[in-house]
Amino acid sequence: MTKKILLVCAGGFSTSMLVEKMKEAAKKKEIVVSIDACGESSLESYLPADIIMLGPQMGHAEEDVQEKVGGNIPVTVIDMMDYGMMDGEKVLATAVKMIGA
Repeated sequence: MTKKILLVCAGGFSTSMLVEKMKEAAKKKEIVVSIDACGESSLESYLPADIIMLGPQMGHAEEDVQEKVGGNIPVTVIDMMDYGMMDGEKVLATAVKMIGA
């Protein structure tokens, strides 16, 4: 079954560029995953997911998001440097490591 990675930021805009970089990296490495981005306000409509990755600017909301998903989905904050560099390969590697995809 395909693992679903969900990136969340304030509006869903900045993470959408990173999603494309992650998709390119996944294709190159032949990793079968589904990757989406959304804003915090529409999070519920994108669930279920195998992992939720928050943009660094959303780090303050990590506990709130964990509560929203009942602790059933791993939630992590994307490394600020990887996010700033739009390093899809590194962010993908983090997600894959956490969910075992």
